Amino acid sequence: MPETNSSVQSAEDAPEERISLAREILPAKPRHPMETLLKNGAGALLKVGDMVEGIFMERRGTRIFFDLGPLGTGIVYGREYYAAQELIKDLKPGDRIAGKVIELDNDDGYRELSLQQAGRERRWIDLKRMMDEGVILELPVRKANTGGLIIEYLGVEGFLPASQLAAKHYPRVDGGEKEKILQELQKLVDTSLRVKILDLDPAENKLIFSERRVENEAMREAIARYKKGDIVEGEITGVVDFGAFVRLDDTGIEGLIHLSEIDWLLVENPRERFKLHDRVRAKIIDIQGDKISLSLKHLKDDPWLAAAHAYHKGDVVSGKVIKLNPFGAFVQVGDSLQGLIHVSEFGNEEKLRRELAVGEEYQFTILLWDPENHKMSLGPTQKQ
Repeated sequence: MPETNSSVQSAEDAPEERISLAREILPAKPRHPMETLLKNGAGALLKVGDMVEGIFMERRGTRIFFDLGPLGTGIVYGREYYAAQELIKDLKPGDRIAGKVIELDNDDGYRELSLQQAGRERRWIDLKRMMDEGVILELPVRKANTGGLIIEYLGVEGFLPASQLAAKHYPRVDGGEKEKILQELQKLVDTSLRVKILDLDPAENKLIFSERRVENEAMREAIARYKKGDIVEGEITGVVDFGAFVRLDDTGIEGLIHLSEIDWLLVENPRERFKLHDRVRAKIIDIQGDKISLSLKHLKDDPWLAAAHAYHKGDVVSGKVIKLNPFGAFVQVGDSLQGLIHVSEFGNEEKLRRELAVGEEYQFTILLWDPENHKMSLGPTQKQ
């Protein structure tokens, strides 16, 4: 019997050993470098849509190549090449630029990139960082509408709602007439405002600015200079149904004189007391956050305390009716006190209005006298 080659016989008897032997005898099939990267190392984690940074290497006609380090070589060509003209026109070898992966491994083994999409996403990434860090931006106002202002930054058109304007720019328009609001907002077009990014949504291409956020920081620092009880001076910057706004001289921040703080007597129309740019002295009666409450009446002696022992429950006093309401009548007693006679003292509003007339004087009986809390309840001296 002829002698048998033990190696061959072994390979025939054991399939695993035969495969191992074939690997030693046959040359290995060349593996594409991209295949190696995808199976081993950083390239395995890369996916379409990822942002990468590359170093510009060269331009070959309408193709440009980037070194992506361990991620391989990036290429921009075709439609993406023409879309990126503004971004690549000044590129020099060694320059770094961001790209977005749109194809992991094309037929030539390159990563296909979009510089235009990356530029767009990079803008939103930068905008998000600025929002998170509270960066203050000084930006020009491009146009206005009834809701606010249009501001552009990094090629993205953003919106500054009127509600987010600083106090000095807020359109105080009685009745909220849209045309008047628009007229006030249009005065800000072509001016520059210091703003922060309030909110954004790249998917909806939404970018919202706030001027108030910048103002609030400065305001907190400015308000720290004041305390309750301080006497301040300033200029009337707005008069509305519920009071008047005053810009304080020392810091330029605004305080409010509420309708009830104008005088110890009833004031119905602040416009009869104030005009824009009037100069006033006022007392700070409260500070809550970024709100300063002012008072004119507290610059005067409190007439209620001065009259504490002048009146008593049951006294009959002379008073002038200054206002009629469904719930009763306001009555001025003396020079600076105000009492209320409730409608129940007459049975109903119709009878009250029949018995009392604004501007007329009558005799009343004091039913409640509480000067400490500024309360005086009155009744008719006899049933009407």
